[in-house]
Amino acid sequence: MNLLSKSLSFALLSAVVALTGCVKKPQRPDPSSTVMGQNGSGALGMGDAGAFNNGLADQSAAGIEARPDGVYEDEDKITGLLGPVYFDFNLFGIKESERPKLQAAKEYLDKNPQHHLLLEGHCDWRGTAEYNLGLGDRRAAAAKKYLTTLGVPASKIEIVSKGDIDAPENASDADMAKDRRAEIIILKK
Repeated sequence: MNLLSKSLSFALLSAVVALTGCVKKPQRPDPSSTVMGQNGSGALGMGDAGAFNNGLADQSAAGIEARPDGVYEDEDKITGLLGPVYFDFNLFGIKESERPKLQAAKEYLDKNPQHHLLLEGHCDWRGTAEYNLGLGDRRAAAAKKYLTTLGVPASKIEIVSKGDIDAPENASDADMAKDRRAEIIILKK
């Protein structure tokens, strides 16, 4: 390769690097034009953040009924009525101590045959996102399999993995134990 072709190659490479490095950064929107606005008082009409939080306590306006026992119900689902199934670290087998919760889910479906179940698999924050999505899926699937052995038709059960999406990083051991679970959500439709 002669000196002229090396110079042209270097010039072309420099031009490509210069052009790709000069990409204009996107402009951030003005906070007053966003949904919440600069002080949390935008389109929601709730005033400051404290008022917004107070609005969450009264969810009946949003069609969500909050009961004193921690059960939430809307027109589509009921959460918190059936307790979550907890798992040991990095495992997805149903512990004997957790089996009565799945038995209670079966009994609920026996009494309410119009309803279905959604099993949400969760993990603690440790592990990669991909690994935790897979582990959450295996936990939900294990709960489904156990329910089918109890006689619940597989068509009455849906599963989904949330992985570690709801788990706080660097949580305590007690909090991480609560993150390793399969939530049992009742689907009314």
